[in-house]
Amino acid sequence: MFDEVAPRYDLTNGVLSMGASPLWRIATVRAIAPQPGERILDIAAGTGTSSAAIARTGADVVALDFSPGMIEEGRRRHPDLEFVEGDATKLPFADGEFDAVTVSFGLRNVEEPRTALAEMFRVLKPGGRLVICEFSRPPRAILRAGYSAYLRFVMPTVVGATSSNPEAYRYLAESIAEWPDQSTLSQWLRGAGFTRVAYRNLTSGVVALHRGHKPAAKTRRRTATTTTPDE
Repeated sequence: MFDEVAPRYDLTNGVLSMGASPLWRIATVRAIAPQPGERILDIAAGTGTSSAAIARTGADVVALDFSPGMIEEGRRRHPDLEFVEGDATKLPFADGEFDAVTVSFGLRNVEEPRTALAEMFRVLKPGGRLVICEFSRPPRAILRAGYSAYLRFVMPTVVGATSSNPEAYRYLAESIAEWPDQSTLSQWLRGAGFTRVAYRNLTSGVVALHRGHKPAAKTRRRTATTTTPDE
């Protein structure tokens, strides 16, 4: 499905978000706070749009995606980026390899998201940070109703005019409707071992930006001991 929508994926997303997707991307990069020379993993990177934005800060970015079609399109658009085909639930990296891990609008597509969170925790260095940007649930009932109506009635029309595979976006609407709320995802992060877990809503809660940290390695304190001669 993602292979087929790759060529027009970013165009369709931009239209569906009514121009908000670049703002969400800016907020995500700021939350990651990438530093020159840091190694950062972008999971479900798609065509590499977010990866390229992170890389412009001077960080060393690895763009990982499960879809060969997305990776092919990404390499065509961003030949300087490192793309890796891989499964978020079985990341092909060593323990403690990355300073930061991020995933934008991709965790929802993973069959076992909590397994993926455990893998993200594993590949982070102690003290490393996780940033997730994902569709969520507006906290106000009137906004939830309006958003639901948009997914059911407006999205199919927009997708029909812009996407190379409109059927794929029926899945998108269903996956958003079934995705848990902000508090539940925060609990999942804590269950995976992340600390300092927090989130903030973007666009009135249509999207939420989640953050967590892998605890820093504890330094062992050597206690001085005294010995007394045997009597």
